[in-house]
Amino acid sequence: MLNSCYTSMLSERIKTKDFIWKDDREPHFNRRKEILKNHPEVKKLIGHDIRLVYATIGLVAFQLVSAFFIGKIYELNFGTLYFILAAYVVGATVNQALFLAIHEITHNLAFKNTTSNNWLSLVANIPIVFPYAMSFKIYHLMHHRSQGKDGVDADIPSRPEAKIFQGYFGKSVWAFNQIIFYAIRPMMVHPIKIFKWQVINIVFQIAVMAVFIFFAGWSGLIYLILSDFIAGSFHPIAGHFISEHYVFKKDQETYSYYGPLNKLTFNVGYHNEHHDFPGIPGSELPQLKKLAPEFYDNLYSYKSWTAVLVRFIMDQSVSLYSRVKRV
Repeated sequence: MLNSCYTSMLSERIKTKDFIWKDDREPHFNRRKEILKNHPEVKKLIGHDIRLVYATIGLVAFQLVSAFFIGKIYELNFGTLYFILAAYVVGATVNQALFLAIHEITHNLAFKNTTSNNWLSLVANIPIVFPYAMSFKIYHLMHHRSQGKDGVDADIPSRPEAKIFQGYFGKSVWAFNQIIFYAIRPMMVHPIKIFKWQVINIVFQIAVMAVFIFFAGWSGLIYLILSDFIAGSFHPIAGHFISEHYVFKKDQETYSYYGPLNKLTFNVGYHNEHHDFPGIPGSELPQLKKLAPEFYDNLYSYKSWTAVLVRFIMDQSVSLYSRVKRV
């Protein structure tokens, strides 16, 4: 009965073609206070994780070496097919891991020093080709500070996106190309002035890419760019973009995922936990959930990012309007 009422409510809202507007504070502020009140030991989890440094450098090295040798695949029969499969299975998975390494580093979870974290972000950015790490840092921290705020939180689809990409076909096209929307949307929603670290990011990336192309050739560059695109398209891990904040259950705007792919993504699936305590490294978020089960076990969560992606497309009670906005 409850599910029927909720589906009816969602369907009615979709007919009005509008977001879910709220005038309250985002839920993480109050839950953080309650958790600290009941479980002060959680503070011990806040800090840095040097393993993030080693994992990031290892992923970067692996991806660059793979791209260097990828051209040899063309020498095989059906070389183009193998090239695309390699980009899907290996390249996109590693680049998604690097996207999420940058997400961790954005919160200064690798080093105590902000400058050191910034340089590590620049290193993690190398296989992603496009210099986005420092811009992402600005916009992502805005997303945390002003979750859902209209004109500030660029994680939410723009109204033109929501209006154009409707129905099975529209949502499929959007999901297939969502990495492009995530890259372009922030500049449209909330333009920011270029600051020093963005310039460093751009200059550093251009210099490294020039060296990379000299040694790996254009096939290596195409491999990295294709890996970027697939990583934010119909890829199992790409489901995290949708699972985190699209409203699938009434009165809940952030969702966690507790499946095996967390092992490849620095536990970004523990998303309620992350928003409650962004100062806790991903490696410690499962421990946070164990320490405060009464705050998390009753929340709706997922076990499959792929299932979330499929449901987003097939469930007509869910659309790009299925996000909470605040004035």
